[in-house]
Amino acid sequence: MRQIVLDTETTGLEPSQGHRIIEIGCVEINNRRITSNHFHQYIQPDRDVDEGALAVHGISNEFLQDKPRFSAIVDDLLAFVEGAEVIIHNAPFDVGFLDSELRLLGGRYRDFLNYCSVTDTLALARQLHPGQKNSLDALCKRYNIDNSHRELHGALLDSQILADVYLAMTGGQSALSFDALNDPSSESREMVSHQLRTDRERIRVISAEQDELSAHEKVLGTIGKASGGKCVWLRE
Repeated sequence: MRQIVLDTETTGLEPSQGHRIIEIGCVEINNRRITSNHFHQYIQPDRDVDEGALAVHGISNEFLQDKPRFSAIVDDLLAFVEGAEVIIHNAPFDVGFLDSELRLLGGRYRDFLNYCSVTDTLALARQLHPGQKNSLDALCKRYNIDNSHRELHGALLDSQILADVYLAMTGGQSALSFDALNDPSSESREMVSHQLRTDRERIRVISAEQDELSAHEKVLGTIGKASGGKCVWLRE
């Protein structure tokens, strides 16, 4: 199962106000394992970055001047996510910007959800932790994910952190599947238990001697007396 964790940084909050994507970061998860395969691109937005957005991600207009435009990287992006489950925190925000960028290309591309499916980890977190803070920082704290190196937002860094958070939210990184049991070449092969040989030597069972049993009963009696009759090993 191939999943892509995606995040964007933008010039502002609303694509309807002409704001654009300036950074896209994607991290691949394959069979619940984060791989080294990723997609990362800064983008020239052809407009200024709002001061409020600059304070969040620190990506300046000067830095973006020589970066490619969205039209130059769109094919690589769509090829990277095509057919995968794309995981996004607060997905309507990022998907809204991606759809806006795709529509600006004059009808040559369909909306983002035509290329992949999307899972919103913010919606998932709200189901798991109703009434609690579910920002990425709050989830890192809740699931003991180290984000101490995250002073500013960045699309690739946030994707890497969200990948760890998503795996923790959905049961941890290591997951044993029936496919792994049947496929020794699987990426999960190290998690497969070895079957015992049928011709192995029989396990020796050594029974306790009577004096050992008596000593054991004496110790239990002492524990039972000290605990006021609450010794669990004396219960029927």
